[in-house]
Amino acid sequence: MAVHAELTAITIDSADPRALAEFYRKVTGWDVAQADDDFVYLGQGPIRLAFQRVAGYRGPGWPDSAKHAHLDFKASDPEATVKELLSAGATKPEFQPGEDQWTVLADPEGHLFCLTSA
Repeated sequence: MAVHAELTAITIDSADPRALAEFYRKVTGWDVAQADDDFVYLGQGPIRLAFQRVAGYRGPGWPDSAKHAHLDFKASDPEATVKELLSAGATKPEFQPGEDQWTVLADPEGHLFCLTSA
C-alpha cells in the first residue's frame, strides 16, 4: 500500500529566521506568508520555504563528506543572478564541482544551494 502525502514546505534551520527569509525572498521573489519570532514562511504556492530558529545553529561546511540537503534554482541569466546574490549576502565557495553546469553558492548562514540556467 502506498502512502500519498502532499509536500507543503521545505523547512531550513536557522540562527535568524527573519534575516534568512529576507535573503530567500530576494532569491525567489516570494512574499512572507506567515512569521513570528521563531518561524517564517515564504510563498503562497503548493510548496513553501520555511525557516525555523535553532539555538546555536551553525551552517554546514563545504566541501563536506557528510550528506546535506540543498536547494536548486534556475535563472535565465545565471551569471547576472550570481552577481546579485553575492551582493545580497551569498558567498561563492572555491570548490565548484559542476564543470560550469551550475554554480554552488552559500546563503548568509552557510546553507548551500545551486544555480543553473533555465
